[in-house]
Parts: sequence; C-alpha cells; structure tokens
Amino acid sequence: MTSPLLVKAHAAGRDIAEVTPERAGWVHVGFLAQRLKAGEAETRETGKRELCLVVLTGRVDVEIDGRVYPGLGSRASVFEEKSPAAVYVPPGRSVSVRAGSDAELAWCSAPADDKPREVRLIEPASMRRSVRGKGSNTRYVCDILPHDDPTAAHLLVVEVVTPAGHSSSYPPHKHDAETPPSETQLEETYYHRLNPPQGFAFQRVYTDDRSLDETCAVEDHDVVMVPRGYHPVVAPHGYDNYYLNVMAGPNRLWVFRNDPAHEWMLEG
Repeated sequence: MTSPLLVKAHAAGRDIAEVTPERAGWVHVGFLAQRLKAGEAETRETGKRELCLVVLTGRVDVEIDGRVYPGLGSRASVFEEKSPAAVYVPPGRSVSVRAGSDAELAWCSAPADDKPREVRLIEPASMRRSVRGKGSNTRYVCDILPHDDPTAAHLLVVEVVTPAGHSSSYPPHKHDAETPPSETQLEETYYHRLNPPQGFAFQRVYTDDRSLDETCAVEDHDVVMVPRGYHPVVAPHGYDNYYLNVMAGPNRLWVFRNDPAHEWMLEG
C-alpha cells in the first residue's frame, strides 16, 4: 500500500507531481514539478500567494508583468555541481515561462503577507553552498531562499545532494512545534531525483509517539509530504539522491529539534 505521504510522479505529460495545501491537509506549502519541451510555454498567476520559481534543468525565458528575464538556467542535470537559477515573485503577479530547451521547473509557493515585496532574480552565484555532516552522513547543500534571506514572507527553498550510500536529514530532526527559540513549525515537501534514474531511496516520517510512522520508497521525481515529525532520508549504494525542499509555516524561521534517541552521534 502506498503511503498517504507519498506523491508518485507522472511518467509523461507536463505536470510531474503536485502538492496543494488541500491535498496535503495543511495551510502553507504548495509545490509543482513541471517539464517543458523546447518551445513550450506556461503562464501562472500568483494570486494571494508568493512564489519561488526554480529552474532545475534546462534554459527558459521568464516574463513577469511585461519584464523579461532571458536565458535562465544552465544545468543539464540537478546532479551537476552548480546552483540553479530562481526567481522570487510576490502575490498579484502574472508569470510566463517559455522554454528555450527541454526544461524542468519547480513552482514553490506559500501564503503571502501584507508587506510590499518585489520580484527578485536569485542569481546562482548568490546562493550559499555548503557541506553538512561527516563520513556517510555527508551531503551537499545549496540555499536558494534560506530563512535568513528577507526576500520572502513565509517561503524557504533549499536543495540537497546525498551521495550513494549516505544518509541525509540525519540524525532525524523535526520542526513541527512553534516554540521558538527551541523549535519552529514548518510544513515541508521533498522532491526527489535519483542518479541513475532507475534507482530508489528511502524516507521515513515519524513522531515521538509513533502516531505518525510512514516509510516511503521514493523513485525518480516522487514527492514526500512532511506535515510533522522526523523525516530522515537514506540513499542506497549505487544511487545518488537529490531533493528540493520547500518549507513554510506561520513564521519564517527554520529551527529544528533532533530526535534525542539519535543525537548521541553528534557528540565529539
């Protein structure tokens, strides 16, 4: 039986996988992974939500209310050691994308606030890249729209590459209680890619009392929804794992709590 937290990808067609707040049963995070063939176009309205459009692969021209941002994107694969192109779009805007080559896009959204905000082109060179963990817990992080960037109202976006045989989002951590400064509440989606693409990875989502305890076998382009609880990922031998995280909550601050049963591994 497929986990209710797992959104399986469509193998064909424009829309790969989508999570709406209504489908997830939560308030904030919306996510759509989409593929465009060269020459195809897509237009969307932000409405009352803010948007971060991430060019995962390929090259596109983006037009927002008459202003064109040409030639965004330079990656052929999300596993390349380079950052993506992205655009932040506030509410009440029209966004049109035309693909200059075959492209893969991520439409990441969250509720907006009442503060006036501007369209911002997020240049790849401006994105903070870092290495987390050690040994078989090493992974490679690119902050696209982190919580210390004041551009957005609620939205956070980050991508992570976990090498084959490594774990990630580990030790298991959670961010489902609005008790700052010790922890904040953030809904989250994981959009997974595998290299080679026939691979799979595992993600577990569980709470302290095990009232939620789901383990998902994720394949290329699948999405896992994390409404609450700890949510570690494991990439088996032979298959690198990429995921794009979208987070949002009542406040735009990422503070997590590790599972105390496993926090010992951080000592020393």
